[in-house]
Amino acid sequence: MLNFIYWPISAILWFWHKAFSFVLDPDSGISWVLAIIFLTFTIKALLFRPTMNQLRSGRKMQEMQPKMQEIRTKYKNDQTKMMEETRKLQKEMGVNPIAGCLPMLVQIPVFIGLFHVLRSFNRTGEGVGQLGMSIEQNYNTPNYIFGVDDVQSFLDATIFGVPLSAFISMPQEMYAAFPNVDFTRTDIMFVAVPLVLIIAVATHFNARMSIDRQAARIASGKQAAPSGDRAEMMQSQMAVMNKMMLWFMPLTILFTGFLWHIGLLFYMVSNNVWTFFQQRYIFNKMDAEEAAEEEARKALKRTTAPAPGARKVNKKKKK
Repeated sequence: MLNFIYWPISAILWFWHKAFSFVLDPDSGISWVLAIIFLTFTIKALLFRPTMNQLRSGRKMQEMQPKMQEIRTKYKNDQTKMMEETRKLQKEMGVNPIAGCLPMLVQIPVFIGLFHVLRSFNRTGEGVGQLGMSIEQNYNTPNYIFGVDDVQSFLDATIFGVPLSAFISMPQEMYAAFPNVDFTRTDIMFVAVPLVLIIAVATHFNARMSIDRQAARIASGKQAAPSGDRAEMMQSQMAVMNKMMLWFMPLTILFTGFLWHIGLLFYMVSNNVWTFFQQRYIFNKMDAEEAAEEEARKALKRTTAPAPGARKVNKKKKK
């Protein structure tokens, strides 16, 4: 049903695995982990410009707030007119709320796609969504773009002695899908638990970086705080969202970490690493753009201001 997601994800993963196979053992866990990491970087690089536009759009939305408040006050009894004027203002300011959601919306199917592709290397389980293949069938059945040799390579590849498609809660019967690897659930935990902790902590601090910047901008007056008759509600919503970003998401990762394949955990680690450096770069770039815009406004004022000592010209004609 979601083959339009699974095939491209598997194709990018296949490409990077083949690329690293030129310099590394194609059957090693390192080559597969690097393929997963660079799959992540590829997706993030493709989403860089939309992410930049999203943050710029967010800044414009903040600049729009006073005018938005005027529209809400003026048309509070006419929802249709309020929506019409809001859309008109968004068009004037070059703001597209839907486009701002694109990076997040794209990453969700990427996560689902990679989860499914990695899971589909081991199809011996009997649970929901599993095919219940025999070990021999699984070993000799392609996985989307991956041929039989690639499937066997992935199943035999390990990182710290653990297969990349293993996960903490993996049913015991699925261990047999790795006939050439000797490992236990404890071995999986030794690899997975540190990765889950790293992901949870990194998610928290990436969120904190964004929230702290927002608070600093409000404190410095660069960003307007919620105002008007809906200010209290907006502040409450903002506080809830911030708490979710800071605590709910990391805790969700902690409590669901037993479900994620080792390979998927490396995706999440690399995603957080990229996000950390990307945020720093984008925030610095946006601050520089904002400073340049402010300097341009000051320069314009200086050029339009009357020269020192010049008399004010009265353009009214004497009668």
